Amino acid sequence: MSRIFTTSVAAVYPLYVAKVEKKGRTTDELDEAIRWLTGFDEDALGRHLADGTTFEEFFADARLNPNAALITGVVCGMRVQDIEDPLMQKIRYLDKLVDEIAKGKPMEKVLRSA
Repeated sequence: MSRIFTTSVAAVYPLYVAKVEKKGRTTDELDEAIRWLTGFDEDALGRHLADGTTFEEFFADARLNPNAALITGVVCGMRVQDIEDPLMQKIRYLDKLVDEIAKGKPMEKVLRSA
């Protein structure tokens, strides 16, 4: 089991925020992407962050967006569409969304709605 599975989402969230804000994007855009991927509303996302939910628990509670399979590309040297472990793939989907926001991609494309 990877160590990231038992890491709290709240521990990594500030790193996501720093990454997108450093590139001129907002926390609202980050949260929108997380909510799109997981199906959480604002309250549920806030609750998971406040409770110190692990990535394993976070994605077990999530209703993954049906368009998540459209997230493709390389994160940490791995093609997200080729990752075999379902939990690791979901974590990498999230990482890929954060990368796309930080690279300035329009939110319609990040959320696979265009």
